Amino acid sequence: MNRLSTSWGGFTLARFPEDPRDTLRAWDAADEYLLRHLADEGVDLSGDVVVLGDRWGALTTSLAAHRPVQITDSFLGQEATRANLARNGLTGPDSGAVRLLSARDTPPARIDVLLVRVPKSLGLLEDQLHRLAPALHPGSVIVGTGMVSEIHTSTLRLFERIIGPTRTSLAVKKARLIFSTPDPAVERTAGPWPLRYALPGDVGVVSGRTVTNHSGVFCADRLDIGTRLFLRSLPERRGAERVVDLGCGNGVVGLAAALANPEASVTFVDESFSAVASAEATYRENIPATGLGGAEFLVGDGLSGLADGSADLVLNNPPFHSHRATTDTTARRMFTGARRVLRPGGELWVIGNRHLGYHVRLRRLFGSCEVMASDPKFVVLRAVAD
Repeated sequence: MNRLSTSWGGFTLARFPEDPRDTLRAWDAADEYLLRHLADEGVDLSGDVVVLGDRWGALTTSLAAHRPVQITDSFLGQEATRANLARNGLTGPDSGAVRLLSARDTPPARIDVLLVRVPKSLGLLEDQLHRLAPALHPGSVIVGTGMVSEIHTSTLRLFERIIGPTRTSLAVKKARLIFSTPDPAVERTAGPWPLRYALPGDVGVVSGRTVTNHSGVFCADRLDIGTRLFLRSLPERRGAERVVDLGCGNGVVGLAAALANPEASVTFVDESFSAVASAEATYRENIPATGLGGAEFLVGDGLSGLADGSADLVLNNPPFHSHRATTDTTARRMFTGARRVLRPGGELWVIGNRHLGYHVRLRRLFGSCEVMASDPKFVVLRAVAD
């Protein structure tokens, strides 16, 4: 854990889940720049403050005395905020009311100060600005922040198109601020999200099916080539069993498992609120109202919500980025969680880029690992629990 010094005090902060091997801080120069600007400019925080996209709760925790509303699409980010508020004594009946909302929740009706941590996904930013714009008024203060590499011309155009005149600050420690002024004359069209598209005709049982994608979901406007290979390579299974689509995204992999084995129950799990909402919409559109084997949809920290030995098959396409950092930490935790929840003889199927070397870690965890399919870029791996 590290300590962040601000004009509102010092705060001990950590990412979630805490990992003593993780040297990454729970904030960066962009968060520091925004907090310093608020203090130096004397921005009035006495009204309704909304913090959008706070990654690990550094902004929300620092401004807790002003009772902000945090909006995030990340379950892990939300849990990090809860933990950081608690470790700094900012929870309880006398701490004020910090509200934590997901990106799918109804946004506040009024916003006097909107602080935006620019996300990696331009679509997520677009969707959230559309959702929040009606709550802004001519006196609202809007300040965004991000690293220089995260703020592009397209980012600024979104603020311009949805909110009003927009400019940027000078760069400090490779971070920038965005200043946008609400313009009542801006004519906003309806936001494009969620997107829907039909799958191609060469991906097995889900060929031609329609998928629904809320903003921020991986490859929301098309089927990515890795998932295409995965869908063509899924195991043929029969009988009543529990299948887990781990890191489900829009749910197309879990949908394929449900359609291929009508007796199976499928659990869709992701740490993104929008991903789980997408998976549920995709499933409901393609599965009869009476259901097949049944389904459940969980927003959470990997497989932490599932009991030991409760699954027969785990299907997984793990991410290898955490915001701007390239890391296999998430994949490691997913594989370890799969080993725990699988019954003896249960199988983990993984799709990944060849260069990531997932087979090495899977052999250490499971004792063996087979290559079930491959192409020049991706490999499908199978590991069996003993």
